[in-house]
Amino acid sequence: MKAYTKYLWFNTLRRREYINITDEVERAVKESGIQEGMVLVSAMHITAGVYVNDDEEGIIQDLDEMLEKLAPFGKPYRHHQTGEDNGDAHLKSILVHHQVILPVTNGKLDLGPWQQIFYAEFDGQRRKRVIIKVIGE
Repeated sequence: MKAYTKYLWFNTLRRREYINITDEVERAVKESGIQEGMVLVSAMHITAGVYVNDDEEGIIQDLDEMLEKLAPFGKPYRHHQTGEDNGDAHLKSILVHHQVILPVTNGKLDLGPWQQIFYAEFDGQRRKRVIIKVIGE
């Protein structure tokens, strides 16, 4: 079994952003040389996430509105007693989760017809990273 690791770095312009990283993950799978296996894509920060969904117009706005309703910015979260103001970002990252595991088949990322991989930033404007770990034969 082989393993290949690649890091993606982000420093978003806005506090919340959703970035399609499918091409970067596909590139990592190709660079790995692995033909059959899995790829883990994981946000390496507690206020960010990774998810799989459609990149159709409106979906990201709908997702953002849903997350904002469930974990609104500016609410007096207990976490803010530490001096932070990102309690909502911690909760939003739990809702989208921090990682996905996807299949690699015949040397390619094996996604469904509309599936895309996204990095979700909920407390941006600072440097954060995502790990891509391809494992297989």
